[in-house]
Amino acid sequence: MACFKKPWFASSEFSRNLQQRPRTHHILTVPFFLLSLFLLSASYTSNSPTPYPAATPLFPPSSPFSNSHMLSKPRSRSTLSSVTAAERTHANSTTNSDSQAIRDLASCDIFDGTWVRDEHAEPLYQHASCPYLDDAFNCFKNGRSDFDYLKYRWKPHGCHIPRFDGLKMLRMLRGKRVVFVGDSLNRNMWQSLACSLRASLKDKTRIYEVSGRREFRTQGFFSLNFRDYACSIEFVKSPFLVQEWKVLRNTGQRETLRLDMIQASKSQYNNADIIIFNTGHWWNHYKTRNGINYFQEGNHVYDRLQVSEALRKALKTWAAWVDSRVDRRRTRVFFTGFSASHYKGGQWNSGGKCDGEKEPITNERYLGEYPWTMRILESVISEMKTPVFYLNITKMTDYRKDGHPSVNNNNKGRLRTTVQDCSHWCLPGIPDSWNELLYATLLIAHNNTHF
Repeated sequence: MACFKKPWFASSEFSRNLQQRPRTHHILTVPFFLLSLFLLSASYTSNSPTPYPAATPLFPPSSPFSNSHMLSKPRSRSTLSSVTAAERTHANSTTNSDSQAIRDLASCDIFDGTWVRDEHAEPLYQHASCPYLDDAFNCFKNGRSDFDYLKYRWKPHGCHIPRFDGLKMLRMLRGKRVVFVGDSLNRNMWQSLACSLRASLKDKTRIYEVSGRREFRTQGFFSLNFRDYACSIEFVKSPFLVQEWKVLRNTGQRETLRLDMIQASKSQYNNADIIIFNTGHWWNHYKTRNGINYFQEGNHVYDRLQVSEALRKALKTWAAWVDSRVDRRRTRVFFTGFSASHYKGGQWNSGGKCDGEKEPITNERYLGEYPWTMRILESVISEMKTPVFYLNITKMTDYRKDGHPSVNNNNKGRLRTTVQDCSHWCLPGIPDSWNELLYATLLIAHNNTHF
């Protein structure tokens, strides 16, 4: 396992002064160093005139690397356009560490933008070339023949995202441990990052599969070690973040969810250098049995508890664990927001479909409502001691009804299945853009702190 000898950020008079100030609990907080910050808006209310919150800059105005202004609200207009040659040249130039372009990123809400069509776009890794993909995500292997969904890239309003550079990211991650913790959407993102980093290496035998096998879906833990960089990229399965439990009742043993206990893991990850959490898709009434005899605290099993209240309790348990167990002088904590689904005519278990979708939604008026799960998450994060960087991918995924496996979610040669997958994403595909945003965030931190 990668060994880390010193904090991955450089000390500065700025960070020392911040630590001397009294702690305040509000959502736009500048923490110990510039990567750790909140991307949450304090103005989220259920009466918002638009389905999504107003845009916020990547770094708050009090940061010396931020502009003094904030972006306006997301624009109600068509959000589909084509990339120009000048934009492509500018985006490529940021890959070469153009300091001004990186500073521009720091004052921009990178999660509020548009999908632009780029005929010259190439995926970060080729179809069927990566051995770490779940068969369910490998749409090319499963018979998908249209690949126009790969011809779009995410462009925030007011700044440019640099092209992902796997070798540069590996250099930034040298000697570090990166752990994804959560459900299969986080596994989507983990596999995307693993494949993107692998594609950058000439000698791909220099990646060691720590867990020793590929079947990590049931194993619950998987780790890749990039030997030449002494860094590891890991995934820990924890769909609720809290512990699934067995309880004895009069009718025998049955399953509950312990809202007061973080899920135990075969991999102790609280001392990792970067931890990326997520949850959300399992918090629905069907999977939680409508809250009837399912949620437990201590020895008490609730006869019935609203799923929203159960999620709040679970996230408070997670937040307390992070605040008490994670060393925020060393570890950067991320939380990936809710990834949008696009079922029509029903849900995943009631005939919902998304097959035949060939292009993104072109106007934000047709987006769904902002997820209730994320409003609860944002409320909990705002009260934490530990800075949490919020990867708010909800809006950018809501546009992409064309990127799901749909009927191409098996490897048995059948193009039609009884259950379509309109929640996960084809790989290569949309999660690659999430990792480009993660890369851009690390690039800002590297440029400003030289970690």
